[in-house]
Amino acid sequence: MNPTLLIENADLQTQLAKFNHVRLAPTRPTDNWKDEIRDEIAIRIAEGDMLERKRREIAEWVSEVPNDADQFVSWFESLKDSGPGQHDPLFPWLAEEASAEQMTWFIQQEVAGEAGFDDLVALTQVKLPTQAKLELARNYWDEMGRGNEKGMHGPMLGVLAQELGIEMKGYREIVPESLALGNLMMGLAVNRRYTYHSIGALGVIELTAPDRAKCVYQGLKRLGVSPAGQRYYLLHSTLDVQHSLAWNKEALYPLVKQDPSVALSIAEGAFMRLNAGAKCFEKYREHLWNGRRVDVATTGARSHVQVA
Repeated sequence: MNPTLLIENADLQTQLAKFNHVRLAPTRPTDNWKDEIRDEIAIRIAEGDMLERKRREIAEWVSEVPNDADQFVSWFESLKDSGPGQHDPLFPWLAEEASAEQMTWFIQQEVAGEAGFDDLVALTQVKLPTQAKLELARNYWDEMGRGNEKGMHGPMLGVLAQELGIEMKGYREIVPESLALGNLMMGLAVNRRYTYHSIGALGVIELTAPDRAKCVYQGLKRLGVSPAGQRYYLLHSTLDVQHSLAWNKEALYPLVKQDPSVALSIAEGAFMRLNAGAKCFEKYREHLWNGRRVDVATTGARSHVQVA
């Protein structure tokens, strides 16, 4: 079947998720490798069109991003408070009120949208200048448990999914926004024209994830999930703080200092990731709260969510 027709008649995010599942998988030579390359063309063009649409969506937000290295890092760090999706009421609710069934559904979406931070970093660091390359290497080594299998971050999420009985047998139960998040991250990392976008997207995850991870950890603990099941979110509620500081100092700053023109690409990547995350949170709330009214009362830094 013509792959172009597949893309026109099927959900693009599902198509891309299936494509990304196999595109980097280790395999062996086949006699029809030329046909395989030809079949990739249509879906890779569709991926490119999607990424360019997402660039256009956030263009206004980054139209005045500074390209001075010091100013840029300050601007980037401000995204923790001002970026799309920050302080979303979903996460205090997960910490304090979500049922076991609701938390399991949320984690299922998270697992589906997880593109593998270690692999994304490895793909992004290729041929970067030395200082930034070394920082991404240090980050990768942490993701890999510093050579200890039990310390690898990716499998920790798998332990949680197994405890909750989550089995990824397809995409029917996954919202498109979650698939789009994983597809975005893979698309930025694997296509070299988006290298600096990927650096921004990965960096903003490190910057903004800790508070959300802490809420999920608190919810898992409240619901009686085992310490091993809690570990992924507990780890990312603390370690990513240090990762973010190092990423901004050792990767973002020297890259923009050396070439101010990359600031816009890094900023676009950060906003593309934040915007995709915000769309996920909105869709998650729509599903989990079933369209009911949401009141958010804030006292200091702590938010309490009531769904009426």
